[in-house]
Amino acid sequence: MSINATLFVQAIVFLILALFTMKFVWPPIAKALDERAQKIADGLAAADRAKTELAAADQRVKQELAAASNETATRLADAERRAQAIIEEAKARATEEGNKIVAAAQAEAQQQSIQAREALREQVAALAVKGAEQILRKEVNAGVHADLLNRLKTEL
Repeated sequence: MSINATLFVQAIVFLILALFTMKFVWPPIAKALDERAQKIADGLAAADRAKTELAAADQRVKQELAAASNETATRLADAERRAQAIIEEAKARATEEGNKIVAAAQAEAQQQSIQAREALREQVAALAVKGAEQILRKEVNAGVHADLLNRLKTEL
């Protein structure tokens, strides 16, 4: 055989092999490559969606933390206001109770002062009667002279 015939036969075999490969081998390989490319694209899209959802979840967490922090600050402020109100109320009640006690003590002191004055008047009146009795050298009847003794008490 000549080299030209060999080249011609090899060219025909190559064409047959190329047609066979294009008809039977290439489509499953291309299909497998397309499926693989689709899986990769789906995986990348899922990763992007997951990344977006993660960012949204992170944002929601930050908002919840901020809301919780604000609520905590509000509750602390309310607690402080309530504590101050309770302290002020207790101070007011203590002041009022102290004023009542002082007023009661003043009233009691005034009452004792009045009683002491009355007792002193009684004693002075008794001493005045005794003094007058000794001056007159006779007994003065306290029952008879009660009006005179009462006027003497009021003058003292």
